[in-house]
Amino acid sequence: MTEIEKAAPKPSPIALIGQRAIEAVQAMGRAGLFFLQGLRHIFSWPWQIDKIFDQLYFIGFKSLFVISLTGAFTGMVLGLQGYYTLVKFGSEGMLGAAVALSLIREMGPVLTAVMVIARAGSAMAAEIGIMRISEQIDALETMDIQPIRFLFSPRMAAALISFPLLTALFDVIGIVGGYVTGSLLLGLHSGTYFARVESSVEMSDITGGFIKALCFAALATTICCYQGYYTHFRREAFGAKGVSLSTTSAVVLSCVVILVADYILTSFLL
Repeated sequence: MTEIEKAAPKPSPIALIGQRAIEAVQAMGRAGLFFLQGLRHIFSWPWQIDKIFDQLYFIGFKSLFVISLTGAFTGMVLGLQGYYTLVKFGSEGMLGAAVALSLIREMGPVLTAVMVIARAGSAMAAEIGIMRISEQIDALETMDIQPIRFLFSPRMAAALISFPLLTALFDVIGIVGGYVTGSLLLGLHSGTYFARVESSVEMSDITGGFIKALCFAALATTICCYQGYYTHFRREAFGAKGVSLSTTSAVVLSCVVILVADYILTSFLL
């Protein structure tokens, strides 16, 4: 610590609170502009079709296994817990409706987003963060290449395509998992299970789930890429430690924001 820093008066707690609030507002504004620029560049010519397909493979195809596994066991757990809850009221025939609506309305979009963030979002934040600290992003700017267009827009486009498809896969496999538990293991008639699924699920439920998936895709991709892109703004660390903190912040913040957004969207969609 220098002599000037030692002699400088310490800010009061109120000043620190104000400083943190101003920094938070600045970060939100920066993230909003980051999202708008990335969204605009998706539709700007020339289109980055090759990069979008690369990200579709990374975000979408390589997430199929973890989404399928998570969906199957989520549906099986819902079938098990739902059966033993409904049987107390003599309503075990409603198991199909309970599993299907729980997955399509809530658990499918949310768990799909969380699993993709854990697998692909952390990788996006780390990759872009390493490019920032190694000055590769500065090199792109020097060559008059728009970094946001090159790094963020293809990932955003791929996520907007992948999240609804992965959510649909999660829902279908989860419903089948509920059938395995409820019908094959616990003895509920399979016709009763699928008849309740068909009669209870409406198009508005499916549309609401896809709307959530699209919103979660935009939020998760923006937060993860933003954290990596602005790694150099972190005051608490720099270099490799800064990248690790940015990756951690990206995953935690994305999951929290998705849960908050889920509540807000549910209040509007119900």
